[in-house]
Amino acid sequence: MPVKNRFAELHENITAWRRDLHEHPEILFETHRTSATVAEKLRAFGCDEVVEGIGRTGVVGVIKGKQDTSGKVVGLRADMDALPIHEQTGLEYASKTPNAMHACGHDGHTAMLLGAAQYLAETRNFDGTCVVIFQPAEEGGGGGKEMCDDGMMDRWGIQEIYGMHNWPGMPTGTFGIRTGPFFAATDLLNIEVEGVGGHASTPEKTVDTTVVAAQIISALQTIVSRNASPLGNIVVSITSVESSSKAFNVIPQRVKLLGTVRTLSNDLRDLAEKRVVEICEGIAATFGAVARVEYVRNYPVMVNHDEQTEFAADVARSISGQCEEAPLVMGGEDFAFMLEARPGAYILMGNGDGAEVHHPMYNFNDDAIPAGCSWWAGIVEQRMPAA
Repeated sequence: MPVKNRFAELHENITAWRRDLHEHPEILFETHRTSATVAEKLRAFGCDEVVEGIGRTGVVGVIKGKQDTSGKVVGLRADMDALPIHEQTGLEYASKTPNAMHACGHDGHTAMLLGAAQYLAETRNFDGTCVVIFQPAEEGGGGGKEMCDDGMMDRWGIQEIYGMHNWPGMPTGTFGIRTGPFFAATDLLNIEVEGVGGHASTPEKTVDTTVVAAQIISALQTIVSRNASPLGNIVVSITSVESSSKAFNVIPQRVKLLGTVRTLSNDLRDLAEKRVVEICEGIAATFGAVARVEYVRNYPVMVNHDEQTEFAADVARSISGQCEEAPLVMGGEDFAFMLEARPGAYILMGNGDGAEVHHPMYNFNDDAIPAGCSWWAGIVEQRMPAA
């Protein structure tokens, strides 16, 4: 099954949908226009059921095949939300919303799944039920978890689930996937160090929180270099340092640190949390200060299931003739929550050369649309073949 001719015919329309979404980006759960647009199109395509408001602003569409003797129900998921970035592409369809941009290609994901939904609703050449899932708030809001918590999997009897993400640097329309742990758990650090502030000329009368914070920042790196195995996959990053003083001659009473921990196994995740707390509290106590640590377990490790991963790769090969082994990714993806709830797989599709995701010059490559739509359709038709 190479790229389907129908998607060549629909390519111009799907591109127009994508560019409209690009012009009107919406962040986290505020995808009101996007969700309404998706729901309107799904109804126009003739989906058997369209439900809004799942996971706050998520949309679910149901498409029944010509037959339903298999009893199979397969879910396809696309994310809809944008990022709080000021776009700098200069495109004629650039974002019209200040400080909001589709800098991760979710406009492309949504448009491709809409294209696949139109085709599947037209042809219904499968034996079972397809559930198309349009999710808000992937970019830090945990929209995938919210949709699962709303009972989505049980309500529609979803048995398997599949997701996709565009990937700059891979040739356009090619695919990559891996089984097992794929994207990292993304935990959040909020550390507050409190000491005794005072005049910078008399440090002996203070407990200098800047010195304590500096020691903590350095020592946290020993989690990677000395606590975790060299063969493990872990990142510890402090990304923000803010003191309670903005003056040049004041030793601050408090310093606040923000950061993130990324891991690809639950054992490393447990180790990291334990050592972050021990290091922060221990170093602070050594200097006579106090450290308060809030360690937030955010997205879990995203783990592809073996059998579904091989199937997803076979579908990709039938379209592009290849499917490479993808690298481990230390970024996070809240499709992890859906893969905890049901077996499934997540695949990368090449976006070609150009800016990386989360960059103000990024743009989804519309030339990838036919391959992406064909993969979505192939998942349904090959997993639930009609007699």
